[in-house]
This record gives sequence, structure tokens and C-alpha cells, in this order.
Amino acid sequence: MNTELTNDGSQAGLSFRWALAGLSLSMLLSSFGTSVANVGLPTFAQAFAASFQEVQWIVLAYLLAITTLIVSVGRFGDLIGRRRLMLGGIVVFTVASVLCGVAPTLPFLVAARAVQGLGAAVMMALTVAFVGETVPKARAGSAMGLLGTMSAIGTALGPSVGGTLIAGCGWRAIFLVNVPLGLLTLFLAHRHLPIDRARAKLQRAGFDPAGTLLLALTLGAYALAVTLGRGEFGSLNLALMLAALFGAGLFVLVEARTAAPLIRLAAFRNPVLGAGLATSALVSTVMMATLVVGPFYLSRTLGLDAWAVGLALSAGPLAAALASVPAGQLADRYGAPRATLVGLAGIATGSLTLSMMPATLGVPGYIVPIVVVTVGYALFQTANNTAFMAEVSPDERGAMSGMLNLSRNLGLVTGASVMGAVFALASGAGDIAVAPPEAVATGMQITFAVAAMMMVVATAIAAGAYRRANALEACIETS
Repeated sequence: MNTELTNDGSQAGLSFRWALAGLSLSMLLSSFGTSVANVGLPTFAQAFAASFQEVQWIVLAYLLAITTLIVSVGRFGDLIGRRRLMLGGIVVFTVASVLCGVAPTLPFLVAARAVQGLGAAVMMALTVAFVGETVPKARAGSAMGLLGTMSAIGTALGPSVGGTLIAGCGWRAIFLVNVPLGLLTLFLAHRHLPIDRARAKLQRAGFDPAGTLLLALTLGAYALAVTLGRGEFGSLNLALMLAALFGAGLFVLVEARTAAPLIRLAAFRNPVLGAGLATSALVSTVMMATLVVGPFYLSRTLGLDAWAVGLALSAGPLAAALASVPAGQLADRYGAPRATLVGLAGIATGSLTLSMMPATLGVPGYIVPIVVVTVGYALFQTANNTAFMAEVSPDERGAMSGMLNLSRNLGLVTGASVMGAVFALASGAGDIAVAPPEAVATGMQITFAVAAMMMVVATAIAAGAYRRANALEACIETS
């Protein structure tokens, strides 16, 4: 039975806290799913007698499903009701986790991971959207900070918990561990999330099937363009990229003419929204680079074993988790735009430091700059999400939250492929897994030099957008 918010302060406060707990678990599980499979790739290759490129699809299938569907499911939640879709997404994620855990073959596991990604897309898109319905505006930054904490914790737990479970229980355990947590999340969401408003039932005719299908195909073409080819950009990649560009142009034309568009393009005349999406994609590209480069640098150059690599990789996300709630408080106190710029500066500083870090400084020489990067990321993500959602009307929160998560996942997919290719090219080795330690160190330094330049671009985009937004606001006030 649902617990509705009442005028009684204690009842409302209790329901709000339990609802936020359910949303936090939802964010943790979807983030955990993003990072947990990476640490098991060598084990998967051995278990299924497959190549690295083949088992890499266990990771890519999850990311591709989220990337292609997250905007559509967010908009669908706006139309049919976010609560019922959220419950369905949690069920899909949990059932798919069971299927992953019992997968008899590699193709079955890849397919199950794609279904799990569908559930994660719903959970990611609607979790942020629910903040606008359950949290007072004055506390939105703190709530976003909490969700950022859970996202960082989920990412941090992936390598460390995944490595421990694989060592103690086998690879199937890294998927089956989601089942009890998924059931708990379902219980909390069913009992405490606010009931869907009646207006959602009246808007079902407003769904945009043509735009939804076109966007999914366009995003799928882009994602495949940057992931196929084992790091080499061949004719197939070029064809897919051209298809993605054509699809993007066609999508814009369709959305401009439909009566009920999936994405209201006029919204992006707001400079804060466009900059929020662009900077989120750039930052996520850099953050994925830390997960791509880190394991090879720690193992090949610094000589750590698998358990120690997982522990070292968790240091950055753990620092982000500890910083996320204070980051939300800073965004509430000093303003999201200012906090966003400070966060971007932190990521740039940490990346630049990594690009100059000699291997002789060992594990501390890697972890300290990574902590700077991830703390900057925590501040950026919290502040950027807060500023972005503050500009969105209530009836579009699902779709625009999906857009925000889409930009993040496009960055993750791009980071996994493009930054991975930069790393391989910079190291001068055909196979990173057997590259000399010095080559891996050089590759790491060049990759993070590129990352630092990307963060300079992101900072310029954000600063310019906030200047334009302030100028527009000033014009409105004086007119």
C-alpha cells in the first residue's frame, strides 16, 4: 500500500526520506552495473574461451542499451506516469540480473546485459526527474548531491566488490548480488514514491513514436561507430558515423514538425541547457578514460595484482562519494554556476597533473591526482544537474533528465572507445595488455594531456553559457 504525503510534518518527512532512499538505491544499482563487469573481463574471456574484443561486449551492451533508450524512456515516463514506469524498470533490471547470473553462453550473457541496460535506463532517467517532485527547491542541490554520492559509490563498488566476488564465488555472483538489492529497491519505490498525477493519463496520445525510433537508431549508429573495429576507424565506422549524422539531421526535422515532440528543441535556446549537455558529455568522456587507462597503468607499469588494482581504482570514486553531499551544499549556498566552474577546474587540474606524473612516484603519484579529478567531478555533476533541472518545466522533467543522462552515457561510450584508442596509439603498442611498462606510462600521460585540453574546452563552454544567461536575465529585468 502506498504511503502518501500528508499535511502532517512527521509523516511527510518520513515518506520523503524513504522515497529518497529508494531513489538512491536505484542510482547505486544502475551505476554499479556500469562498472562491475569491467573487472571481470579477463575471467569472462577464460570462462567462455573468447577474445578480449568479444567479451568487451558484456560492457558495451549495457552502455549501448542505456544510451539508445534513456531519452525515450524518460519521455515515456512523462506521459504514462513516472512511478509505474520506474517500478517496471526496477523489475526488468532485477530479472535481467538473474538471467546474467545463469547465462550459459556468451551471446546469452550479452543479450541479458542489454536487457539489464534497458532497466538501468529507466532507473537513471527517472531518478533525477523524481527529485523535482519529492524535494523542495531549496534542497534540490543537496538531494542531487546524495544521488551523486550513490552514483559514485556504485561506480566505486564495481571494481572492488566485483573483484572480491569473482575471487570468492565466481563471475556469476557479480550479477546475482543485484537481486536482493533490486527487490529492496522495488519495495521502497512501490511504497513511498508519489502517486502518478492524473494528467499523465491524459497525455498518452502525445507520444512521439517516429522521433523515438529515429533517435534510438541514430544513437545506436553513433555508439556502434565509435565501438566497432577494435580501436581502428574503418569504412564500416565511417558509414555508421555518416548514418548517425544523417539520422540526427532527420530527427531535428521530424521534431520541428510534430505536434508532440519527444524533445522540445526550442528548450535548447536556453544557453544553460545546451552547455549542461555539452559539458556533461565531455566530463564523462574524461571520467571513462580513468577506468580505461587506470587498470593497465596500475598493473603493467606499477606491477599491482588484480586485487590491488581494484582497490586503487576505488580510491577516486570513493573520494567522489564522500564529496558529493558537501558539493550539493556548496551548490545550494554559492550557486550552481559557480560550483560547476570550480568542479571543471578541478578535473582539468587533476588531468594535467596526471599528464606530467612520473611512474617513479608509484601508487600515491597516481591516486592523489585521480582524487582531485573525481572530487572535481562530484562538484561538477551535482552543480550541473541542479542548474540544468532548474531550467526545465515540470511536464518535461523525465525527457530532459533522460537527455542529461544521455549526454553522460554518450561520453562514457566515447571515452571507452576514443580515449581507449588515444591510449593505445600514444603507447605505440598494438596490444596494451602486453605493452612494456614504459610504453603504458607514456600512453597514460598523453591520454590525460588530451583530457586536460578537453576540460579547458568544457570550462569555456560553461563560462560562456552562464554569461549569456546572465545577460538575457538582465535584459528581461530592464525591459
